[in-house]
Amino acid sequence: MAFQLLLNFFLAFIWMFLSVSFTSKSFFVGFLLGLLIIYAFRRFFTGRFYLLRVWAIISLIVLFIKELILANISVLMAIIRPKLDIKPGIFALPTELKSDWEITVLANLITLTPGTLVVDISFDNKILYIHSIDMPDADEAVNEIKNTFEKAIKEVSR
Repeated sequence: MAFQLLLNFFLAFIWMFLSVSFTSKSFFVGFLLGLLIIYAFRRFFTGRFYLLRVWAIISLIVLFIKELILANISVLMAIIRPKLDIKPGIFALPTELKSDWEITVLANLITLTPGTLVVDISFDNKILYIHSIDMPDADEAVNEIKNTFEKAIKEVSR
């Protein structure tokens, strides 16, 4: 990804020098032309096209913001009820993520979401133990995390 991005900037600067126009408009046109060239020659690169990864990162950020807002509303509704009707618990989340940074990102996203906290990670990095403030069904919570955060992290990293 980094090589493709640097190549795109290099092509944009080459375009600026060839067109003898050192403006931001010329750079933007060169960047778009470089983007088209890199897309046309994408099969010669080892990794996937870098804009796909950029799009996956943006969608992960949007997903986190959405989950953050929904979790805040859920915790707020649990707090303002006259009767505290919650079922806290700890559940195990088996993960398919391999690298340390993927597991760290997943643990941080879960912890930053209100109402959940990663308590521990197994020694082989395959299971995360998560405390939830309101957990009526552990299987549903596992499936929700696997289908949202873990899936989005896989799209970014692979």
